[in-house]
Amino acid sequence: MIRAREVRLVSETGEQLGVFSPREALRIAEERGLDLVEVAPNAKPPVCKIMDYGRYKYEQAKREREARKKQKVVTIKEVKMRPNIEEHDFAVRRRQAESFLRDGDKVKATIMFRGREVVHAELGKEVLDRLLEAVKDICVVERPAKLEGKNMVMILAPKANLEPRTAQQGQEQ
Repeated sequence: MIRAREVRLVSETGEQLGVFSPREALRIAEERGLDLVEVAPNAKPPVCKIMDYGRYKYEQAKREREARKKQKVVTIKEVKMRPNIEEHDFAVRRRQAESFLRDGDKVKATIMFRGREVVHAELGKEVLDRLLEAVKDICVVERPAKLEGKNMVMILAPKANLEPRTAQQGQEQ
């Protein structure tokens, strides 16, 4: 499958063997009971390595699985409130938002206006500011409060140095 006229050959230990024709390089690889794999096709001349191709594919798949495992999927959790929210209800929403942020999720804080309440958007802004003040040590504002139709929305993201809680820590609280 190697189309180049000549290739730079690297042994299984990483030692440079020199520049060979693809046919000669393939013969050397077969003598050692291994495969010839083109690892850098854009180099001049292309670089080929003598290796066990099945093992190479396995190691590559293993690295990809490890990388996927380490990725954290960030979800957006929503906390909905009204502009004239009672103090206890506000405390419940604040605790929810803190919990979501500590778990590494973003929080979308929404103030829902009904009817003509939207005329007093400043009341909703005050509620969002209170929420931000309560959780400012564990989050950063990703999107400041903004009126969107009959809702005012603000998005908070957890601070980078904040580590997510484990399941055991969640049960203790």
